[in-house]
Parts: sequence; structure tokens; C-alpha cells
Amino acid sequence: MEQASGGENPLVFFVTDLHGRISRYTLLEEQIIREKPGLLLFGGDLLPHFRGPDNPEMFVGGFLTSMFLRLKHRLKKDYPRVMMILGNDDPACVVPDILKGEETGLWTYMHGRTIKLAGYSFYGYSFIPPTPFLFKDWEKYDVSRYTDPGCIPPDCGKRSIVPDYDPAWANMAEDLNTWPGDADLSRSVFLFHSPPYRTGLDRAALDGQTVDHVPLDVHIGSIAVYRFIMNRQPFLTLHGHVHESTRLTGTWMEKLGRTVAIQGAGDTDKLVLIRFYLEYPEQAVRLEL
Repeated sequence: MEQASGGENPLVFFVTDLHGRISRYTLLEEQIIREKPGLLLFGGDLLPHFRGPDNPEMFVGGFLTSMFLRLKHRLKKDYPRVMMILGNDDPACVVPDILKGEETGLWTYMHGRTIKLAGYSFYGYSFIPPTPFLFKDWEKYDVSRYTDPGCIPPDCGKRSIVPDYDPAWANMAEDLNTWPGDADLSRSVFLFHSPPYRTGLDRAALDGQTVDHVPLDVHIGSIAVYRFIMNRQPFLTLHGHVHESTRLTGTWMEKLGRTVAIQGAGDTDKLVLIRFYLEYPEQAVRLEL
């Protein structure tokens, strides 16, 4: 577990699902300069689409690195601690480029890792349950080898790398049952790209849709993530992935037992920024800039 420095109760910015949109990053940079948060957390889907006209690797080594170098030069001692995970639209082949940025002190890549900061343990986990999309770098089965109607199994899609696990059998429940072990999570913060299943945070716009006459489930979050939260009760969990959920449910923050769970994605062109002090996530505000 890496140790990191930080204030006792830093101002936190959480953003997710920026999808390489320069306008959103520009607004984020302006807000960082204006408020000088102590901690900036990214919840995945940071890059242009893997099959789109922009190259995600070039985006990391070019735009993203330049932006944070500029911020570090300008803010100096006020430069925030930056932690990030990737999401299902981000190719895993960019991880080496992300790690180069980590080596220069710009950010910390969090998937499968733990960092101690300001009296809290921070964890990151990028995987989501199977989707209808072909790209599978960050998809695993959820709690079994079942896939919802219309979804493509994780071992049948396309990848940017060869995984170090068997995608035909690996699932999220096994990951979360073994990691992070038996640690006390009462002062922990989890970056999950997937929201928990059947909550106000995972509602998709699938009303009335069917596949082979089978109605589609409008909740597309992870059962494994939901069970993990309910069983382990971390202090705070942060989520993205389901862009329209907040618009459909009117909910972006839920209390799951003692855990505060926050959805940070949005489905407009605006930047959605979740802003809170680390000790008081239940007082978070959601800004659309």
C-alpha cells in the first residue's frame, strides 16, 4: 500500500465519463485553478472512443499530459493529488502511457491499487458487467457466466491487449471477494466505474425495449458491486458509466447502509463536477458547468 501526503480534510473534485471532450477538460482546468482542490478523482471513460477518429494513446501523451504539466507549473504547491481509473470505453493498451504520467508525478493510476491519503484508504476498480458493445478490455462477468439479453459475453468481443486472466470464467464477484482482503473499510474511498445494481445510480434508458421478446432490465449496474458495498460498508463509493441515470431518476447520491454512493456521469455536453470535502461526502454538490 502506497503512502501519500495530503491535507486532513481536502476539497475533493470527482469527475467521470469525460470521453476525451476537450471542452469538458478545459472547464475542469479552469475550476481547478479557481478552487485549488486538494484531491482530484477520475472515475473512468476519460479518453476519446477507441474506434473513433482520435487516438487515445496520443490523447494521454499529448493533451492530457500537457494539461496537467501546465497545471502543475501554475499551481506549484497547490497542485492537487490526482487519482484515476479507466472505464469500459478506454483501451487498456494506454496503461503504459498512463504510468509514464505517474512517473512524472502528474497522477496515480488506481485500478487494483490502494493508496493511503489524509487518513483514508483509496481503491480503484475499472471492470463493469457485460454490455452490448464489442470492446471488452474492462468487462467481466458480474456474479456468474450469465449475460443479460442483448449483451455480448466478455470472452466474445474485441480487446486492445491480451488479458492476464481467463475472460471465459473470471468475474467481478471473485475479484471483490478477494480484494481488498479483510481490511477495515470504514475509512475507505472506492473508485468504481460501474454503479451498484438496482439503485438510483444505474438506471438506463431501456424502457419498453426487448431482445427476442424478452424485456430488457433498465438497471445495468453491477450486482457484485452492490453486494460488496452492502457487505463491506466502505465510507464512500464513486461511480460513472450510466450517463442518463441521474436525469431519469433525479438521484445522484444514495446512502447504502452507512456508505455514501455517488454517481458522477451526465448525458449533456456539460461538465458534471462533484465537489465535496473528504470528511463530509454527504454534503457533496453536483455542478453542471
